[in-house]
Amino acid sequence: MPQARAAGSSLAVVRSGLPGVIWPAVTAPDTALALALQYQLERSQWLPPAALHELQQRQLDAVLRHAWETVPFYRWHWHTRAGPGAAPLRDRFAGLPLLHRADLERGFDALKSGACPASHGPVVEGSTAGTTGKPVRTLRTGYAALWWRVIALRDHLWHARDFDGNLAAIAPGAVAGESAGWGPATAMLDAGGRSAARDLSGAPETWLEWLAARQPDYLLAPPSVVAGLARCTLAHRTGLPRLKEARTFGERLGPDVRRLAREAWSAPVTDTYSCDEAGFLALQCPAHEHYHVQSESVLLEVLDEQGNACPPGSVGRVVVTTLQNFAMPLVRYDTGDWAEAGGRCPCGRGLPVLKRIAGRTRNAIVTAPGGRVWPEVSPRGLSQVAPVLQCQLVQTQLDLIEARVVAAGTLTPAQTAGLHAILRSGLPAGVRLEIVTMAALARGAGGRFEDVVSALAPPRP
Repeated sequence: MPQARAAGSSLAVVRSGLPGVIWPAVTAPDTALALALQYQLERSQWLPPAALHELQQRQLDAVLRHAWETVPFYRWHWHTRAGPGAAPLRDRFAGLPLLHRADLERGFDALKSGACPASHGPVVEGSTAGTTGKPVRTLRTGYAALWWRVIALRDHLWHARDFDGNLAAIAPGAVAGESAGWGPATAMLDAGGRSAARDLSGAPETWLEWLAARQPDYLLAPPSVVAGLARCTLAHRTGLPRLKEARTFGERLGPDVRRLAREAWSAPVTDTYSCDEAGFLALQCPAHEHYHVQSESVLLEVLDEQGNACPPGSVGRVVVTTLQNFAMPLVRYDTGDWAEAGGRCPCGRGLPVLKRIAGRTRNAIVTAPGGRVWPEVSPRGLSQVAPVLQCQLVQTQLDLIEARVVAAGTLTPAQTAGLHAILRSGLPAGVRLEIVTMAALARGAGGRFEDVVSALAPPRP
């Protein structure tokens, strides 16, 4: 079992469930299962890629058989589109049709398993609107929900967090309050840390005041919130001296956020990549800023426009297959995200690498030849020539992009020209750029902020 705390901290890390027994801990069955999985994850992450792939393929075989035998949607679509064939489904996996969000929106009943194993625990229905604002219903077994907690704990262990520290979360729709512990992922641990949460109401100054009153060791928030807090900290010289790390989720993380956090708090930023439909997809490497795919839980493909696997350095669409959810298995689900495939990680882990998360289809600038470009928007860089607080690029026409800028004061002609030069350098040739000042930039569905939005992005299938 890996150590759950940094060296020098308390040795009693697992909470015992048997009265009178403190150490060694005697855990409840669900805790024992979580710890057993964590024990295996500690070892599987170091397997060579070929060995890890073979184990993953064995689990994929079980998922595909279950989907074929018990899910009406797959029986129909795989038979009519891919042909029944005699070869095992694994051998023709790459030829199976993609599953799209619209399929989930329209075909909830057809995507339910008719024979989910009772031993996988109770089936719970969930719903997510994502960035589209259109709700999608999903089903998850108790066992699949356990994987959320197990991967979340792996993230804590990878980054050697001190569970006696305090956590503060600022998130869309969060229920305000304070409680002992950090939530379900760490409930099994005998630790003294507390957590506090609040939603996104108010301005960054309000969030910072709330944080300053609590002085957390760890901050959990979307990247745009972390950036706003860091800028506010630098402007008001209000410190968070205990902050060890900012953890981000839910939005594309740009290099600006990392630089701001280091400048404001001397703290690193650690990102996670997940989606409500499939759970954790990738975690940031403990030694690098890229991501490791969580191959024990999902099979993740990065595909080009022709449906072929992207080589390292290429950006493609993210397609995932869930490996542990037998209530509603998602097979070759097109997440709508795009990511850059990476090579082997120097850290030694065999888990596949995503070099960066480029964003969603709607976050790419569409070019005349039909290509896509994901420009980096750097308010920090823009602030070198003008008092820019926030910037969003919106493609309104094929050859026109609006740079919507929130600034502390009126921009001079020279400042506007400077902004234009910086922003234009990251855009495709032949595209006009107009700078428009705004009082504020609205968040999208689910409270997410998108720094690039194209009105020309094709609708999701």
